[in-house]
Amino acid sequence: MTDLSTLRLASYNIQKCVGLDFRRQPQRILQVLEGMQADIVVLQEADKRLPPRPAALPHFMLDEAGWQIVDLGGAGSLGWHGNAVIWRGDRITVRKTGHHELPGLEPRGAVRVEFDTQIGPLRVMGMHLGLLPASRRRQITHIRRCDADLDHMPTVWAGDFNEWSRHPVLDNLAPEMRFLPPMPSFPAAQPLGALDRIALGQGVDATAHGVHGARPAHIASDHLPIWVDLQRLG
Repeated sequence: MTDLSTLRLASYNIQKCVGLDFRRQPQRILQVLEGMQADIVVLQEADKRLPPRPAALPHFMLDEAGWQIVDLGGAGSLGWHGNAVIWRGDRITVRKTGHHELPGLEPRGAVRVEFDTQIGPLRVMGMHLGLLPASRRRQITHIRRCDADLDHMPTVWAGDFNEWSRHPVLDNLAPEMRFLPPMPSFPAAQPLGALDRIALGQGVDATAHGVHGARPAHIASDHLPIWVDLQRLG
């Protein structure tokens, strides 16, 4: 992005870089990332499943492509609990990071990164919520409580919310966040479910948002990435 008044943020479940053809090809994920032209990207399923959870998208490939990786404390991993955050550009710096264990039957987590950006300070919460509705409700409530204890800052939630309903189920649990209208992103070959979501807190607004379906996104993962162009309010 070249407009200094906006910042493009994206969210992408990369399914450990295994495509719909069952081939692990990190280079295809990099092609999709390049096509989105995002400044900050929140990733899910960025690490392999079994301990020590090595990065599915190798660090060196991201380095060569000009991406910087937020250090979230996972030795050898790209992120934490499979959630990772990458960015590029000399107008963005990392202030502070953190992560949260999320309640539920499955091991789930959320990551937090506070940035200085061309649109001002921005807190990004990246998450991959559970498969069970009860778990998702508990996890959203938990993340909301975590946010309430933090210093005030324009905030974006982004990730794979695993929510099939088009009704405002999650919205009602976090009324201070404005969920962008859901757009189908799963499965990538023929999207039906709006599992991937972005929600905005006070102080930031969307000038545009969408689903990135350009090739090879249709096969690189089982999800399509979503994106939003952000501007600061006030």
